[in-house]
Amino acid sequence: MRVFPRAGRRTRTTALTLLGCLPGLAAVLALLLCAQGADRPVAIHLSAPEPVGPVPRHQAPRPPIVPRSAWLTDTVRRTQPPPRYDDKVVAVFVHHTDSPNGYSCAQAPEIIRRLYTGQTGDRAWDDIGYNFLVDRCGTVYEGRAGGADRAVTGAHTQGFNHRTAGIAALGTFTAGVPVPRAMTDAIAAVAAWKLGLAGIDPRGSARLVSSNDRSRYREGAVVALPAVAGHQDGYMTNCPGAALIARLPEIRTAAARLQGRLPALPKAVTRSP
Repeated sequence: MRVFPRAGRRTRTTALTLLGCLPGLAAVLALLLCAQGADRPVAIHLSAPEPVGPVPRHQAPRPPIVPRSAWLTDTVRRTQPPPRYDDKVVAVFVHHTDSPNGYSCAQAPEIIRRLYTGQTGDRAWDDIGYNFLVDRCGTVYEGRAGGADRAVTGAHTQGFNHRTAGIAALGTFTAGVPVPRAMTDAIAAVAAWKLGLAGIDPRGSARLVSSNDRSRYREGAVVALPAVAGHQDGYMTNCPGAALIARLPEIRTAAARLQGRLPALPKAVTRSP
């Protein structure tokens, strides 16, 4: 760090101005909210910080997360642009990776590494698309770069990557395929934690804006989707597979329980006279 000589008010003002322009600090303070992947940072002056809002009541603990360094080696790592961020996560999309199910959990890092290689190689993406990946033993892995604790803009659900997080189950979960309980518990734990930071009930819905016409909705459409959604809710696909889609209600209930929310009241039955 440079040391500025004391030269009165003007020198102190210059120092503060330069400090306010440091790239690291700007990245922390920037708010990146834009469709089509363009960044629109919102400047925040040091002299007038934004007020801190109330802490949401229903927060869940952060589950253990294996860092990227456990699966991303220098032999496959690619140069990539800085990560993009949203202000918060209001929904999560559940995926499956459409890869074989008969793996040992010790092989999970290699599977994720191959997914990364395919997405950044053949598909020419800048990084793996999912924010998190979960194996059959319930181990959660950090996916896309930018910090698991932050609202990193992913590349997992066409049209709905902003203000969402992608959680991918390692395997293929079409109709009739068993979905391990450890896996659904881990998905629920990630969903409860990420949504709890914004005070979102996993059993509710979120208003999202479609960023392009390749999603299920036209560009600019504001739609209400489940706070814990399947990939097919936002895009024309069978992902995350019929077996995992059938487990989404259970995942939502488990996530709400982890947030300390009361069970949902049963719906009243209307009897005909």
